[in-house]
Amino acid sequence: MATHFESVVRTQLVSRRQKLEAAAAVSPSRPYLTSLLQEVDAALSRMDDGTYGLCEECHEPIEAERLAADPLTRLCIDHLTAPQQRALEQDLELAARIQAALLPQASIVCSGWRTAYHYEPAGPVSGDYCDLITVEDGSLFFMLGDVSGKGVAASMLMAHLHAMMRSLTGTGLPLVQIVERASRILCESTLADQYATLICGRAYRDGIVEICNAGHLAPLLGDGMAVRSIDSTGLPLGLFCGEEFSAETLQVSKGARLVLFTDGLSEGQNPLGEEFGVQQLADLVQTRHSLSAQELVRSCVSKASEFRCGIPAKDDLTVMVLERIE
Repeated sequence: MATHFESVVRTQLVSRRQKLEAAAAVSPSRPYLTSLLQEVDAALSRMDDGTYGLCEECHEPIEAERLAADPLTRLCIDHLTAPQQRALEQDLELAARIQAALLPQASIVCSGWRTAYHYEPAGPVSGDYCDLITVEDGSLFFMLGDVSGKGVAASMLMAHLHAMMRSLTGTGLPLVQIVERASRILCESTLADQYATLICGRAYRDGIVEICNAGHLAPLLGDGMAVRSIDSTGLPLGLFCGEEFSAETLQVSKGARLVLFTDGLSEGQNPLGEEFGVQQLADLVQTRHSLSAQELVRSCVSKASEFRCGIPAKDDLTVMVLERIE
């Protein structure tokens, strides 16, 4: 029986085949169109005989992230030729450089707020999303999220989300409508099993903060010795095209810090298999309440690494801190 992923891919391949046929009819002198058409037909044939997604050499499953990134893939990494492996390594290096270029400034001071973040991919590329955008009215958009999947496929989805949010934050729309449009676009332009959790917020000079949390881990607000979590207000982006979201409005006092993070931080494990956990992070925010945004970020990352006893993080790790300084 075909998996849900295969059903979605089949629909896309059939659509791609129709487009290639139409293009080949108009431009019969372009042999690469015929070659692509043959590859699509071969993939559909593998679906029919139940071998789709299996390496043609070892007959073991092809890496899921590679198959999601290229549904025509026939070989697992172990059975690529040497030139193919070098090309893949070069592609990963380029993807990592592109992804690094999408990150915001290391620190931004805007409208009475100071920001800092740490972005640490578990592999060459990451599925975590992190961005900071200043807009004409002086307010500051902050976004942090985590897309479904791993590896190259996740990094492609992350870049797609980055481009969407960069475009939508410049439209002047209310925060909730920005998130709703992003969810609809993601739903309409990706595979059915692709989605993203996201915190999208907007900070103003007077200390007002709007936060829309689409299925992401609850951020922490540290105000003096008090720390509280801000719960999610909706499902992840891209699950339903008509999903509606809501936002929470906070009044943040001078000196307070808003801490956002991905599960690579909270779910990091020590050699005994125990997780670092949100409570330990909350305790850290509470006891280090006098630290600046950058110092708190460093402290969070250091404490999590210490907890793991030097074991590298198994998942992408991102933490962002917004500190109100005026």
